[in-house]
Amino acid sequence: MPLAIDSTVKNNSYDYFEKALITDNGFREYDVRWLLGKEINANGFFLMGQAYGTYAQERLATNRVVVGHDFRKYSQDLCRSMILGLLATGMEVVDIGLALSPMLYFAQHHHKCRAGMQVTASHNENGWTGIKLAHNLSLTLGPDDIQELRQLVHGGLFKSGRGLYIQDFNLAHHYAQDLLQGPPLSRPVKVVVAAGNGTGGHFAPDVLRRLGCEVIPLDCSADWEFSKHNPNPEDMAFLHDLSKAVLDHGAEIGIGVDGDGDRIGVVDDQGNELFSDKLGLLLARWLCPQYPGRSVVIDVKSTGLFLKDPVLQAANAEILLCKTGHSYMKAKVNGSGALVGFEKSGHWFFNTPLGRGYDDCLVSSIYLLRMLDALSTPLSQLAQQLPKTWQSPTMAPYCADHQKYQVVEEMIRLFQQQKEQGVLIGGQAIDSLVTVNGVRFVFADGSWGLIRASSNKPTLVVVAEACASLNQLYDIIEHIQRVLHETGLVGEYDQQMPPRPVSF
Repeated sequence: MPLAIDSTVKNNSYDYFEKALITDNGFREYDVRWLLGKEINANGFFLMGQAYGTYAQERLATNRVVVGHDFRKYSQDLCRSMILGLLATGMEVVDIGLALSPMLYFAQHHHKCRAGMQVTASHNENGWTGIKLAHNLSLTLGPDDIQELRQLVHGGLFKSGRGLYIQDFNLAHHYAQDLLQGPPLSRPVKVVVAAGNGTGGHFAPDVLRRLGCEVIPLDCSADWEFSKHNPNPEDMAFLHDLSKAVLDHGAEIGIGVDGDGDRIGVVDDQGNELFSDKLGLLLARWLCPQYPGRSVVIDVKSTGLFLKDPVLQAANAEILLCKTGHSYMKAKVNGSGALVGFEKSGHWFFNTPLGRGYDDCLVSSIYLLRMLDALSTPLSQLAQQLPKTWQSPTMAPYCADHQKYQVVEEMIRLFQQQKEQGVLIGGQAIDSLVTVNGVRFVFADGSWGLIRASSNKPTLVVVAEACASLNQLYDIIEHIQRVLHETGLVGEYDQQMPPRPVSF
């Protein structure tokens, strides 16, 4: 008999050890995430192993699975519970131990294994946990697959068998060799590498040194309390620390990696924080002329500059818009045959012949460093070649999981009305709406604002870009915050714009 599922199990109780705590809100759009002790326990991870082991045999036609985990004080124990569940279904488990999420994706190719499970909460705060779930090579489960997995968990009709456990704790060696197949840099680029004391600190500095960089580590030591700040290179506090280190050491670039090593955040040689969508545009300008006719995928949070860039147009690079989310982006890049895909959050996806189509902070870092080496131009000067726009940070106001999609639907209806009524936002009327993922309202000059539901936390996502002025950016953000506040369902923001300047 499968473990009894109870979503109300108390943390400090006998039931905590005898029942499976696992709540439905953890089954999100493209991975699964819960608060440990409140929404899932170790028995819940055992059930997840049983469910995915069954899914892998029935849907992926394989009985082999690669597993790994990130650097959190509870991740290894939860991974072992999950492994027991996999073994109970008769799966052959290849355990790679402490690893970045892209190391798991690489391990699937290395071991020719279609199934994979990575225990990670990515950049979420301590107390969060979750799993990234493979759906064949270089792909991860999407929303329909996640819901099928949820039904398997509740149905309890799991495969049964005697599994096999194999350790491959030498995977990091093969991973590094694969990354460093090309020639070393022609000169020792001086780079600050920041890991927020997460998993990336164990792997990134060594690989970049072997590439030929002079590496200055920042918060690369082990500290699973994340005492300084969360390992999230979209957080402004993370980027501010990175900026200071770049200036203090006279580095050419600062690269921050997130908690499970699939995203980057970047600071240039002048200490300027460059959002990853504009940085992606610089890379696309360098790569696309080398591979003319190949498309580029961007997510709905990315700068509108991609859509009218003359270098990309000359390279006949079609720009494809995609929902935000690593599973959506991987599927779009692989399915369309695009050369590369960029998310504003720092997930970048390099496809054949540049990569295997999955997101990897080190693959991204290596191509960025090779671009700087090849062009012999400071990153700050390359950024100045782009048209000037003003961008907000990515902001996440609290909104309960069971209400956030309702709020987004309300926002879609509201902005449709405001478009029809000619409502002015910062003196401009809405020219068009993009509703592929939330609502992105666009003005005639290319400026825009976006509201969407977060796929991995009980929050919304708010982003904006202005083409006219900083003043316009504040007008857009303040309008968004006002209409969200009026719903009565939106709470505190994780970060805010700095105070509006008195004059411009």
